[in-house]
Amino acid sequence: MGIRVGAGFVYVALSASILMSQNQKPERTVKANTVISEKDPKIAITLPAKAIYVGADRWPLYNIADCEVHVFVEVNAEKVVQRLYWIQFEGYLPSKPELTHDYSADPTLKWDGLDFHIKARFGPTDDSVKTGSDSEHVRRLIHDRGFTMPEGMMNVRLVHLLDEQNRKELMLIYGENTASTGFAWTDLMPGGKAAGRWPEIQKGLIDRAEKQIVLKESDEP
Repeated sequence: MGIRVGAGFVYVALSASILMSQNQKPERTVKANTVISEKDPKIAITLPAKAIYVGADRWPLYNIADCEVHVFVEVNAEKVVQRLYWIQFEGYLPSKPELTHDYSADPTLKWDGLDFHIKARFGPTDDSVKTGSDSEHVRRLIHDRGFTMPEGMMNVRLVHLLDEQNRKELMLIYGENTASTGFAWTDLMPGGKAAGRWPEIQKGLIDRAEKQIVLKESDEP
């Protein structure tokens, strides 16, 4: 798997009036630590009991896709995020029939009966993000709850494509403070003192993601 520097989690301010004009009501519901989706796909996603629900957002991503995110975090006593659970439902708008998702460059993983395209990465949390992006919306949700990010994070992105046209997806991102490895994110860079440890660290990160996030078909009426 390739390394992408820049996990993209620090908050960047955005005008509240702009957000209000863009936001729509989320379609999925949350009960305790379970996100329940009745379509695209019909699934229940359960997270650890200690994860705190930060909130949800739904908006037209770049005016080309209907995007809905639900965010959970685990924090320390100083309210610094140690683990991040980012759940995203996304589908291109009918007005953009030519657009499709392409994750063919990423390896696949079978998880709870579903196929996911998978990519792990690490980086700083003070990198810039594109205005209106999903990263910006997630950062705002975290910041608005009074939480802050560590200096560096590592994450694994898992994408399940829902239709033959590859226009709809379920994306799960599981992130951890890189300090939990005993190294700074810069140590994992090529030439860093722990660069050779990344494959091992990456494997552990993916294994923990599978254990922390439970998927099953929703049984809600």
